[in-house]
Amino acid sequence: MTPRDQDGHHGCGPGARRTGGGREAQRAERRAAILEAAMELIAERGYRRTSLAAVAERAGLTQQGLLHHFPSKELLLVGVLETRDRWDLASAAAAAGARHTDTLAQLVDYNATRPGLVRTYTVLSADSVTEEHPARPFFESRFRAVRAAMATVLRTECGEDLPGGLTPERAAPLMVAAMDGLQLQWLLDPDEVDMPAAFRDFLALLGCGEPGAGEAGDGPGEERGGEPGEGPDERPGEH
Repeated sequence: MTPRDQDGHHGCGPGARRTGGGREAQRAERRAAILEAAMELIAERGYRRTSLAAVAERAGLTQQGLLHHFPSKELLLVGVLETRDRWDLASAAAAAGARHTDTLAQLVDYNATRPGLVRTYTVLSADSVTEEHPARPFFESRFRAVRAAMATVLRTECGEDLPGGLTPERAAPLMVAAMDGLQLQWLLDPDEVDMPAAFRDFLALLGCGEPGAGEAGDGPGEERGGEPGEGPDERPGEH
C-alpha cells in the first residue's frame, strides 16, 4: 500500500511529517490544490458531475483526506467561490485608475467566459436561503459586503442623487440583483440574453455607463454560452 499521512496524502516524502509552521504551510498547499482541482473539474464537467472522489484524485489525496479540509461538497463549493472572489478582487485592484463601474462591466464580460463557476454560484446562492444550509453564512456576509461596495462605487462615480431620486444605498441592491438576475437568465438562454451588453444598459440607466458598450470575454476560461460535459439536466432552474 502507498503510505499516507493523516490528511490522506499519497506518498511519504520529506514534508509528510512536518510540524509547526511547516505543517501549516503544507496544509495550506493541500487546500489550494483541492480548490484548484475543484475549479478545473467544475469547468470541465459542471458542478453536479464534480464528485468529491474526483476532486480528491486530481488533487492527489484520498477522499478522506479531502474531507479533512472540506467536510462536505457544499463547503468545498463555498471555498471555490471564495477563491473566485479573491481572484476577482485582485483583478479589480490591478485595474486601479479605471472607473470602478467599467471594472464591474469587465468582470461581467469575464463571467461570460466561465459558465461553470457562474452556475455553481447561482445554484448554491439559491440553495443557501434554506435554514441551516452550510453556505448561508458565506452568502449573507458576501451580499452585505457587495452591497456596501456597490454603494461606494455609485456614490463615487454617480453622486448622491441617482435617477428617480435613488440614493447609492437604495440603488446598490438593485445593481446586485441586476448582476445576479442577468446571470440566471444568461445561463438559461445564452443565445437570447447578452449579459455583458444588458449590464452596460443597466449602468446607463443609472447614468454610470455607455449602453451596450464593449464585447464579452477577453478573460481566460470556457467558451461563452456553454460548458463542456454539461447537458440540459444541469440547468440551474431545477432546484
